[in-house]
Amino acid sequence: MRIINKILIAGLIGIVSFGCNESYLERPSTDQLDASVYFSSATELEAYINGLYDMLPNEDVYQEDATSDNILPLTVDARVMGTRIVPVDKGSGGWTWSDLRSINFFIDNYHVCPDEDAKKHYGGIAKYFRAWFYYTKVKRFGDVPWYGQVLEAGSDELYKPRDSRVLVMDSVLNDLNDAEAMIDAEVELNRITKYTALALKARVCLFEGTFRKYHGLENYQKFLEEAASAAGELISSGAYSIYGTGGSAAAYGNLLNLLDQNSTETILAKQYHPDYTVHNTGYLMTSPTQGAYGMTKDMINSYLMADGNRYTDQAGYETTEFYEEMQNRDPRLTQTTAGPDFTAYGESSAELVDLSGTTTGYRVVKSLSSKDNWDLKMSKNDIILFRYAEALLVYAEAKAELGIINQNDLDLSVNKLRDRVAMPHLQLGAANANPDSFLEGMYPNVEQGPNKGVILEIRRERRIELFMEGLRWDDLMRWKAGKKLEQAMVGIYFSGLGAHDFNNDGQTDVYLHDGDASGAPAGTPTIINVNTRKLTNGTSGYLNPFDYDVIFDETKDYFYPIPIEDIALNENLLQNPNWED
Repeated sequence: MRIINKILIAGLIGIVSFGCNESYLERPSTDQLDASVYFSSATELEAYINGLYDMLPNEDVYQEDATSDNILPLTVDARVMGTRIVPVDKGSGGWTWSDLRSINFFIDNYHVCPDEDAKKHYGGIAKYFRAWFYYTKVKRFGDVPWYGQVLEAGSDELYKPRDSRVLVMDSVLNDLNDAEAMIDAEVELNRITKYTALALKARVCLFEGTFRKYHGLENYQKFLEEAASAAGELISSGAYSIYGTGGSAAAYGNLLNLLDQNSTETILAKQYHPDYTVHNTGYLMTSPTQGAYGMTKDMINSYLMADGNRYTDQAGYETTEFYEEMQNRDPRLTQTTAGPDFTAYGESSAELVDLSGTTTGYRVVKSLSSKDNWDLKMSKNDIILFRYAEALLVYAEAKAELGIINQNDLDLSVNKLRDRVAMPHLQLGAANANPDSFLEGMYPNVEQGPNKGVILEIRRERRIELFMEGLRWDDLMRWKAGKKLEQAMVGIYFSGLGAHDFNNDGQTDVYLHDGDASGAPAGTPTIINVNTRKLTNGTSGYLNPFDYDVIFDETKDYFYPIPIEDIALNENLLQNPNWED
């Protein structure tokens, strides 16, 4: 029934969205959709709201890290390269508003329904979607025009300047507060609930609070307090817990590999099914000619040792080869990248070492479900949009950035994630007494106060736990850490040409040569010519698939540019700083 309703309302929203001749924000005429008639029951409110679910992200969430410093694909994104340009066409580059018109039409009219419970619940969901819409716009463009209702044709408001970030984000927070108060408190995987609203509020407020703090904007504390409060309420609700099926050696990886999510830890998921919708993530992760996703070396180096010590404090870590660097590490490492004895999900025997499908040599396997999901448009695993682990990390980070974190806060949050993989607990005093210089090099703008060490460790935990879940770029932007993209993005270290044993079984798994591969033992799975797949030092060093000089311009690159035609159509609309040329 829900699928049928979505199809029905998609057509109705299409009438609302595209039936008018003037601006994209004009009110639709009553012969197109009579709200007083259409919004007359709970069923009709639900049908309209179902159409808004198309606003939610899709499999792009699991592909987003391939446009950050976490994953290098075959083709590197312009924002990573520092080569973005100003788009020309009206409504391109993310400057689109049709979803907002559809949301506001509902908010303007749903009150005519006589069912008070339905009005409260579905009205809250509409507020959720408007908050989501504006959050994505502010992340991308900064100041944007706030429209709280559908506008009449010819309204001057259609051509107003951008409203301040302060006004827009205060309005977003109001919508989130309404959503939290109005939506039913249910545990549902594929529907917006009160818990989803709390998860979104925690994410949005952490982003805004830290963005303001690190970019020198006022009143960051209010948003960090709201982030901690929303995450704390989600924690205290007891509705979710950390998924543990498979134990410390498998549970973390199993969660993302599930074809059908469950609600132990997952708050909201996008559902996929082989009979009606699939995605392409598995293919992009494994195809030598398409995605060939590879984890970056500094991501690998970020994982702690199994005893909680820092890997980058080990003597000679920079020139440690593959087998050795994978030993005695945080178990999430080999549940995220293929370790020495990688066995595909659902299989019983280990895969051959094949580096052809990865740019860096570090194969990405998190969310790589069973092998029948690896072909073109064959992935069927649900996509997680919100999970409880993120709320735990929001809680810890917000409190640390406010300067009010204590050991109990860490035990309630970060250390729950470490318990899943049997890692030692993060200790507040030890972290602050000895901040990690490796992490300091990544984030030189980090808070320099007494909580510097624990903030760095929470950032480590966040990067590792939420790898490939679509949040890394936003994290770099809010921490004012864009210059991190200028640091080297490389792969596996090789001491030199010849044979390399990746799983310590005495057999050659990878053979490197500079033009003559005749010395490779018969049956060697991977043979690499260093003249084509380059190493940083010629015949030794790190795999170097991204041999470019990146420039991240801090005067402009934290935001995207507005399309030229949109600025031409609205004389009050100004371009983002330093994007004029």
